[in-house]
Amino acid sequence: MKRDYPDCPLVGVGAVIVHDNRAVIVQRSTEPLKGQWSIPGGALELGETLRHCAAREALEETGLEVEAVDVLDVFDSIYPDSDGRARYHYVLIDFFCRIIGGELRAGGDAAQARWITLEELADFLIAETAQKVIRKALGRST
Repeated sequence: MKRDYPDCPLVGVGAVIVHDNRAVIVQRSTEPLKGQWSIPGGALELGETLRHCAAREALEETGLEVEAVDVLDVFDSIYPDSDGRARYHYVLIDFFCRIIGGELRAGGDAAQARWITLEELADFLIAETAQKVIRKALGRST
């Protein structure tokens, strides 16, 4: 699947993993957002359900087995190049996820993985859309 300069928008899924008033963030090791912190997630594969994608990406990037419970948010993520062409274009669906097993460790295209509290959120370079959905998830009961 061609991710940069795609022929049409790609569907991406985020796993907002919350436990004990903390959320998991990962540092991206690939574009887009290379080096920045974000929600674990990735592109939907052909024949895969949205919830399965969230669970698969969570396991690959964090080592955590999760249950994707509810949709927290749906939004566009478009990254234009210097000429204004869409280099990346995703429609993202972020799920509130509960842990059902595993231990936190970075994997896949995540360079690092860590737990953060709401108070620590401002200490990391995280896109505003990701911050919004993390705040929303931390406001729910776990």
